[in-house]
Amino acid sequence: MSPAALRRLALRVLELVGVLFIASIGVFSLVVLMPGDPAVDILGAGRAPAEYAALRTELGLDEPLVTRYLDWLGGVLTGDLGRSVVPPQSDVMDRVLSALPVSFEIAALGLLIALLIAVPLAMWSAYREGSAADRIIGAGTFGVLSVPSFLAGLLLILVLVNSAGWFPRSEWVRIGDGDLLGNLHHAFLPALTVALAELAMFTRVLRGDLIVTLREDYILAARAKGMSPLRILFTDALRPSSFSLVTLLGLSLGRLIGSTVVVEYLFSLPGMGTLIVNAAGQGDYPMVQGAVLTIAVIYVVINAGIDLSYGYLDPRTRRVHV
Repeated sequence: MSPAALRRLALRVLELVGVLFIASIGVFSLVVLMPGDPAVDILGAGRAPAEYAALRTELGLDEPLVTRYLDWLGGVLTGDLGRSVVPPQSDVMDRVLSALPVSFEIAALGLLIALLIAVPLAMWSAYREGSAADRIIGAGTFGVLSVPSFLAGLLLILVLVNSAGWFPRSEWVRIGDGDLLGNLHHAFLPALTVALAELAMFTRVLRGDLIVTLREDYILAARAKGMSPLRILFTDALRPSSFSLVTLLGLSLGRLIGSTVVVEYLFSLPGMGTLIVNAAGQGDYPMVQGAVLTIAVIYVVINAGIDLSYGYLDPRTRRVHV
């Protein structure tokens, strides 16, 4: 790796550390400043004031805000996200590590389904710009985008679960149980629900970028040389047209890991969304802080990797440092 590339990488790492530090402040502050008293949420109403005071002291809630943040951050830097304050009390990291693979699998499988459908559709639509097929694809993607995820999930359950009986409505089989086919059978329908909106968005964005690329001089020259449409689309046009799509992939993966709450609820999945909602409802603030911070770290790291991938997608984006 050249010195210039090492400098760029070092700058990216410093930027990443700075963003994560700001994210940690935001996560801690938002949870701490939420209305309500965690001691009351945990013990319930009607207890003696001394009991609430004792619990606040035990949890460190009577310490200054800066001291509490530094103690929490010190634990985070050593991999300790704290312990749940709601029975059954458990280690936050253990709960996060148990829920994260479920959300990650649903998000990743949903994006894979979306890509497998969106890329060919976008290519065909862009290559046949203005044709009947292009108009049908455009109308179809617009229609899919207008359907909320919870409604799409309910329709899929109605058709593929209740009527056809092809998929289970609930339960979850983990990959670690050794039943890969069973896992995919349970994960496919939630992933398809997640994929619908993403594939429509991916198709529209990639189609627009491909249309611009297909008007470039080098593409016109390739057509004049008699190259096949498939070679032009896959070899010459797809990679330089993928900037917006790659950015959307990073944003979508980080977002979907923590935002599939409705899908997880519909299909009774033990993922991150369900974990955060349940913890927030119970006043389990260490669990909320640890889970939200985990999602923030994943989101930031993924998008930092996306930024670094631009140089591979198009060498023109590489900056030369003297």
